[in-house]
Amino acid sequence: MTDNLTIFIVDDDASVRDALGLLLAVHDFRVALFADADTFLEAFKPSWCGCLLLDIRMPGMDGLSLQKKLLALGSDLPVVIMTGHGDVDSAREAFRSLAVDFLEKPLDESRLLAAIQEAFARQRKSVDTAMSRDQVQRLLDGLTHREREVMERVVAGRHNREIAVELAISPRTVEVHKARMMDKLGVGSVAELVRFCLG
Repeated sequence: MTDNLTIFIVDDDASVRDALGLLLAVHDFRVALFADADTFLEAFKPSWCGCLLLDIRMPGMDGLSLQKKLLALGSDLPVVIMTGHGDVDSAREAFRSLAVDFLEKPLDESRLLAAIQEAFARQRKSVDTAMSRDQVQRLLDGLTHREREVMERVVAGRHNREIAVELAISPRTVEVHKARMMDKLGVGSVAELVRFCLG
C-alpha cells in the first residue's frame, strides 16, 4: 500500500497546480490535481495514501474547511497547507487540525520536499498501525469462545485454579486451553500475552 503514495494538490490557481505538478513529477512523485475542494471530495476515497497539498483561499469551501471535513470523515491523509496569505490564526487552526506544515507562497522547494517526506512518513506509520491492529484482530478472531474466556482471566491476573472454579472446568483443562490460546496468538509467556492484549 505504501508504494502507491500520491500527492493530491488542491488549488484553484491553474498556474500553481501545473507548476507544482511539474516540479513534483521531476522528483518522481505521483501527482493528482484538483481545482477546488468540492471536486476533490467527489473523487475522494478513504483508501487513498500519500498526502494532500492544500491551498487555503479557494472559491467555495476553503482549504481549512476541507481539512476539517477530511478529519471528520476519519481520513488519515496528512495535509500540508499552502497559502499566499499566511497569518497566525490560520496557521494555528491548520496545526490544530493536524497539518504537517504551513507553507507560504511562493513555495520554497526544499521546505516543500521536506514537508512531503514528513507527510509520507506519517502516512506509512498510520498504515503500519492499521495493519498491525488488523493482524491482532485476526488472531483474536481465531480463538474459540472458551480460549477467549481463559485469555481474559489470565490477563486479569487470575491463576489456573481460580479460572477453573470460575469456568467450572478442571485446572488441567484450563492449562490445555491456555496453551492452545497462547500458541494461536504466538506468545510465549503471560507477560507477552498481557503486552499483546494491551497492544
